[in-house]
Amino acid sequence: MNVWAATLYLVADMKKSNKITLCAICSALSVVFMMLGYFPYLTYAVPAVAGIIVMIPFIEIGMSYAFSSYIVSSVLVLFFAEPETKVLYIVLFGYYPIVKAIIEKIGKQAVEWIIKIAVFNSAVAISYFALKLLTNIDVDDFGPLGKYGAVIFVAVCNIAFVLYDIAISRISFVYIYRFRKKINFFFK
Repeated sequence: MNVWAATLYLVADMKKSNKITLCAICSALSVVFMMLGYFPYLTYAVPAVAGIIVMIPFIEIGMSYAFSSYIVSSVLVLFFAEPETKVLYIVLFGYYPIVKAIIEKIGKQAVEWIIKIAVFNSAVAISYFALKLLTNIDVDDFGPLGKYGAVIFVAVCNIAFVLYDIAISRISFVYIYRFRKKINFFFK
């Protein structure tokens, strides 16, 4: 192997290690942020914000690296995070910013929203059954309204989800136009 080929190999290898390092940093940040789930009243906010961190590898280096970051952070969250927040992160918030970008490539806003809401409601159902297994929570635990309380809760969650989706779009816009230049040195 000549010197030129060896140099090209090292540069390509260095760029790959930089990509892996970015994924590792984002995974670690997500996991550290998920530890805040042990504080009361942060059960839903923590996984939502931790999922936004996985958006960085998606924007910078692509879908496969972003999903790798999500998988690594999900495995670590499985061991260390509070039960309810870990289920919410693994079942929805950890991968949703990536899936959102994929869905938005369809180009028809009505179809996109139908798919997004279907993904969300599927995740809510899976989360409910997972939490029922982990914590023995039941529909009767929604207070005096019982099953109707659960329906009201899901309706409010759908509204919050739409606001979360809009927030992801705005945060990614701010990231791309304000903070991306500060990270791009990493890949040069």
